[in-house]
Amino acid sequence: MPTDTPSLIGYALAGTLPVVLLGALLLRYTRNRAMTTSMAVLVLIPTVATLCGVVAVSGLMFGAEFERTATVLAVVTAVTVPAAILLGREQARMMVWEREMLEQERAAEKSRRELVAWVSHDLRTPLAGIRAMGEALQDGLITQPEDVQRYADQIVRETNRLSSMVDDLFEMSKINAGALRLALEPLDLREVIDEVLAANQPTAARAMITLAARQPDERIVVAGSDRALGRVLTNLVANAIAHTPPGGRIDISAGANDGQAWTRVDDTGPGISETDLPRIFEVAYRGTSARSPGADGLGSSSGMGLAIAAGLVAAHHGDISARNRADGARFEVRLPLLPGADRAWASH
Repeated sequence: MPTDTPSLIGYALAGTLPVVLLGALLLRYTRNRAMTTSMAVLVLIPTVATLCGVVAVSGLMFGAEFERTATVLAVVTAVTVPAAILLGREQARMMVWEREMLEQERAAEKSRRELVAWVSHDLRTPLAGIRAMGEALQDGLITQPEDVQRYADQIVRETNRLSSMVDDLFEMSKINAGALRLALEPLDLREVIDEVLAANQPTAARAMITLAARQPDERIVVAGSDRALGRVLTNLVANAIAHTPPGGRIDISAGANDGQAWTRVDDTGPGISETDLPRIFEVAYRGTSARSPGADGLGSSSGMGLAIAAGLVAAHHGDISARNRADGARFEVRLPLLPGADRAWASH
């Protein structure tokens, strides 16, 4: 057993350095593994190194002093290793949460940039038309009554489109800010579908598309906002009309199962590109087959229709999804049935 200080230091280093090197190798090996493993290794390195240093200094003589030291180190290990594992798990959760938040922030920032780009373009187009027609009327270039009426009608249409786009922006800003407050009440989903069907029949007829609804005889009662759910289905139908060729068909159907009400909008269009499906409900995302703004006079073409629908469905604690079928695309909305409504369906 060494007695002088230089010898003590030498023996201590001889006992601890191999443990530290081995611990470094273990950390390198476990760096891509669970955070709890790395934290446990970090805690064990100084404890085991201390024990090995004491063994080396004692000259492998395990007396009473060594037993006391070993007991203290064992107690320290029993306390710190579980604490390190718990800390590692918490740290891992924090890292995952921070990574997810960072990804969400990046996605939101990208979505905002796309929204600004789309809206800037879409606002500029009708504004330029309104300005040109207004200047033509102001300068007296258009004098024939029928031409004046045609210009006035076009200005009104473009103004209505701008108003719809502003409404979409306002709705989307409330959804993104978490400021959307809906007054939910018992609602028969079939009545909402009837209203949407009647409101969109003229537009579908102008596009030479058959729009129909298939509904059950039983009531489908959900807790919802008539205005909000009507907006959801209107946006889905408008999207289907915009992407269904003349002569095509759009079907709205509804039903209930597993404690949920569902409504589907099926079209006979070209379907949705596989690259577009994951982003179909993002703000201002129109996909590779999107039409030019204002095509066929369908909606505001702000690129926010599906995103608004998704936000309104989420406010109802429901889910919205999109997928391709053999002859078109399907959008499905699922909402919780009101208690008692599922029993009526179960007996059917």
